[in-house]
Amino acid sequence: MTQPGQAAPQGLMAPGSTLGPFRFPAFRAIWIANLFSNIGSMIQSVGAAWLMTELTDSHRLIALVQASTTLPILLFGVVAGAIADNFDRRRVMLTAQAGMLIASALLAFVTYEGFVNPAVLLLLTLAVGIGTALNSPAWQASVRAQVGREDLPQAISLNTIAFNLARSVGPALGGLLISLWDISLAFTLNALSYILLIVVLLRWRPEVAPPVRGPMFRSIKAGIQFCLTSPALRKVLVRGAAIGFGLSAYQALLPAIVRDQLGGGELTFGLLLGMFGISSILSALFVRKAMRRFGTEMVIGLGTVSFIAAELLQGLSHHFAWALLAAALGGVGWVLALTTLNVAMQVRSPDAILGRCLAVYQAITFGGMAIGAWVWGAVADASNLSLSLVLGAVWLTVAQVLLRLFMPMPQRGEGVPID
Repeated sequence: MTQPGQAAPQGLMAPGSTLGPFRFPAFRAIWIANLFSNIGSMIQSVGAAWLMTELTDSHRLIALVQASTTLPILLFGVVAGAIADNFDRRRVMLTAQAGMLIASALLAFVTYEGFVNPAVLLLLTLAVGIGTALNSPAWQASVRAQVGREDLPQAISLNTIAFNLARSVGPALGGLLISLWDISLAFTLNALSYILLIVVLLRWRPEVAPPVRGPMFRSIKAGIQFCLTSPALRKVLVRGAAIGFGLSAYQALLPAIVRDQLGGGELTFGLLLGMFGISSILSALFVRKAMRRFGTEMVIGLGTVSFIAAELLQGLSHHFAWALLAAALGGVGWVLALTTLNVAMQVRSPDAILGRCLAVYQAITFGGMAIGAWVWGAVADASNLSLSLVLGAVWLTVAQVLLRLFMPMPQRGEGVPID
């Protein structure tokens, strides 16, 4: 699939408009395939999280299901970024997708046969997380090869919408399927969902310059050094780590919240994640306009406040209606904060080391989530779920105030622009 010329743009698909990136057939095809893959991943995440609640009473182990998908980004993300900059990004994505397919298929098999236990579940979700860590920098860095420069921020927002559309449909569908059939079905559907994206990637032939390869260790060092010595990127990284650590209290403990606070089952869990996804989609439609009008600092602040409200509401209330509202607020906060940080990182990173810069950002942000998941799970085991959620909200509040005062987000023109 080659990158064709643009059709005559007008209306909603004009350059720079919300739907502008859909003018490019490559972006359309990858976006659709990625949507189905994300739906499969969400179905699997529901199955894995709920399966752990059936295998153990430990809040820490339940939280580690979430951590197992993000910890590999912390451990291997920077290496994956160097791979994305030194090798064909399309082939890197194909390798990662094939690995995740195999891991998901194996998880479906051991679950169906009754061989699964907490250790096996965490090991195989960790394997899927390693595939995600390898795939993510190459996938995000390849967006520039799919659209024009003026459409890059919109393409990032549309990819966020695809992820959150899957987050709204996948969990509810996953909860319904595993309540009617078997958890192994969720893992099987996820394995099948990788196939369409693999086919699309096999057909895609982007017109990009071949990567200039260098020694891997030197490449990794150069990427980390640039990110840590760039004042603009350093601000984005610190903010990502702080927010990721704080919001993980809600993300990682939601299965335990449904089981212990709400007395619900798989369908309740899926509905709450679905509400999270729906509010995320609606927020993603307006986040770019909000950034232009109010600036990144204000948008990130609004997102953080929204997540603070979600954690406080969920921590202090044990009713399903309030849980739905908390999920909606969490979805808004997730998109406003993390999409804005992602855009800030992309537009301030040089193309030659873009994969490494994005990998460092993801390692810091998702590493904060992984560490936070373990910490908040340990707090919940030592005390209770409510205290863990309230402390997560307190962390976000203190971090937002201090970072806005002493390490504000970079202003327009600060840092390295898109070449």
